[in-house]
Amino acid sequence: MADAPAREDIVTRLPAVRPGAFRRLLEHEQFLAALLLSPTLVILGLFIAYPFAKGIWLSVSSATVGNPGVFIGAENFVKVWNDSIFQKAAQNTVIYTAVATVFKLGLGMILALLLNHHFRGKRLIRASILLPFIIPTVLSTFAWKWMFDPTFSVINWTLYYFGLIAQRIPWLSDSNLALGSVIIVNVWRGMPFFAITLLAGLQTVNPELHEAAAMDGANGWQRFWRITWPLLLPVTMVVVLFSVIQTFADFQLVYVLTGGGPANSTHLFATYAYQIGVATGLLGEGAAISLAMFPILFVIVILQLWYIRRVEGA
Repeated sequence: MADAPAREDIVTRLPAVRPGAFRRLLEHEQFLAALLLSPTLVILGLFIAYPFAKGIWLSVSSATVGNPGVFIGAENFVKVWNDSIFQKAAQNTVIYTAVATVFKLGLGMILALLLNHHFRGKRLIRASILLPFIIPTVLSTFAWKWMFDPTFSVINWTLYYFGLIAQRIPWLSDSNLALGSVIIVNVWRGMPFFAITLLAGLQTVNPELHEAAAMDGANGWQRFWRITWPLLLPVTMVVVLFSVIQTFADFQLVYVLTGGGPANSTHLFATYAYQIGVATGLLGEGAAISLAMFPILFVIVILQLWYIRRVEGA
């Protein structure tokens, strides 16, 4: 009986397996990078680039519902610029964003500092403060709408019970109070995001720095201002950046609470663009109002990113 061939002989007799063309392409880094990025580029193109380009086209056209329209240049922008309601909406948007962001930052910082201490039930409280952020915006806003109701308002009842008011307060039907009421709801909803993010930043601060400062005689405020705040500033700026973008383009909260009323006193860019572009069918003018937000947000984002890079590089 002949001896069995050795393993090395069998391997050498097998034909060499040559990689296919596609496999050889995968070995090129540039092709592989383009292949991996292509799904992201397709999604960005479909859901961001195309709607943005379509919005630009609509803003310079006479498009209405059922009518594709023709190119009319900057006519829509000139028209909305001279619109008193648009001017009011622009003013409201700036006030709404600035006031709400300041209160969310201040209250969120206080809450984060409190939650950074050790006490019984800390985990339960940390989880519970996220509820306003977790509950769907429309649902929680309907609850606030009931609480602001002039007839059945629990807020009015409480104030009246303790003798703080003598008659009902029309929180949402008074043009002088409506925007403030909307800002209160926005602060309630956005504050947990600030608190949790700042709390995560606080836990990265080395406690030995505070102990050394305390041994040198620094009080609580000095330790916060000289140690905590500088170390927390990059995180704070990122949180403020996201909050400004979200608040500036807010729609659901204002639309459910007031619908832009009373007498257009609480319209923001988004709600007024919806009213003109969708409710009345003037797509061109609605798109022009929406795009009015873009230059302002662009400048804000550039300034904040520049400041964040400067702080991180310092």
